[in-house]
Amino acid sequence: MSLDFSRWKRPDVGVLFVVTGASGSGKTTLVKAAFEQIPGLEFSVSATTRTPRSGEVDGVDYHFLSEDRFTELRGQGALLEWAEVYGNCYGTPREPVVSALSEGRSILLDIDVQGARQVREAYSEAVTVFILPPDIGVLETRLRERSTDDEEVILRRIGEARLQIQHCDEFNYLVVNDDLDLANRLFQSVLFAELSRVSRRQSEVDHAIADSQ
Repeated sequence: MSLDFSRWKRPDVGVLFVVTGASGSGKTTLVKAAFEQIPGLEFSVSATTRTPRSGEVDGVDYHFLSEDRFTELRGQGALLEWAEVYGNCYGTPREPVVSALSEGRSILLDIDVQGARQVREAYSEAVTVFILPPDIGVLETRLRERSTDDEEVILRRIGEARLQIQHCDEFNYLVVNDDLDLANRLFQSVLFAELSRVSRRQSEVDHAIADSQ
């Protein structure tokens, strides 16, 4: 059942959510549902040194930067996290995220274990969630049922998943995606609980106290 959150007030200070999960864990499905349900939840626009593809817009799809500019930002500590993938660098600019949080907007980063670790070091208040498959066997079945990857890619993804899962104890929350409906409820419950912390809603606290006097 879809709930109406039109009257739900976003917090004074937003939350930086970091979500990690291997291919086949169902992370993308859970994240998509959360964006459809939770007001004020946004993706951050990543920076990259790769060349824009046809139809991509700077500042919308990515912030397209030169290698020198990316290296400069990295050296200044202006990136919450970064990684090199197939010769190109990708990262999350700090300033737009901090600005959004101060306005009560919340940011969700969909990144790997290494990126999550970097974000925790750069922004200790980040809330981290790890999406787990029921077991490796189920994850392998899901990857094969996609019918989008060859055997070599599937085996590589399984190997990467095993490595990531070994670090799941570094995260604040775990959501096991065995039953999708339940996993959606659990995942969104985590997000709403963090968004409802008293420390993020001082204006409502002040109003309630003043109103009760």
